Amino acid sequence: MNHIYPIKTKVSRHQREQLLQQRPLLIWFTGLSGSGKSTLAVQLEAQLHDAGFKTYLLDGDNIRAGLNKDLTFTDEGRVENIRRIGEVSKLMLDAGIIVLSAFISPFHADREQVKNIVGSENYLEVFVDTPIEICEQRDVKGLYKKARAGEVKNFTGIDSPYEAPQNPDIAIPTHRYSVEESVDQLMNRILPRVTAES
Repeated sequence: MNHIYPIKTKVSRHQREQLLQQRPLLIWFTGLSGSGKSTLAVQLEAQLHDAGFKTYLLDGDNIRAGLNKDLTFTDEGRVENIRRIGEVSKLMLDAGIIVLSAFISPFHADREQVKNIVGSENYLEVFVDTPIEICEQRDVKGLYKKARAGEVKNFTGIDSPYEAPQNPDIAIPTHRYSVEESVDQLMNRILPRVTAES
């Protein structure tokens, strides 16, 4: 670390915001596997894009297939996975982009670390609050069945803990609301945060 000298660019984040006509924000979706994080993030991004915003979606499986393919699903691997996502999100925010991140992110300390990395003013936590019973019924990827059979180890909610957010910015119980209703709630909260000041 003694020989690292970050460069000073001639283009500031504020200048990028002015060019893009938006305020960047990290929208962090957390919840159990099968809760609906990715579904909501995909639909929300589509609506923001249609409204003229510049966005990028980071999703757990996509990131683990590339940037973080070297990490395991142990507690240590999960911690490093989320830390890296926090750093990537920080770079994208500096570029002026609205970032949507959909990760189980089971540990409170990791979510707090991400908030500290990007700055609390740039972070909006969405708790996709779906009971594990509902997630297991959905089991879109068949992972709960494999976890119950012992074929998948360290599976969140089964043999690895999930620490639910105590004070999320938004909680969306997807077993009570449709995708459309959920995205409407999100848009109502997010638009004031990302719309450029005139």
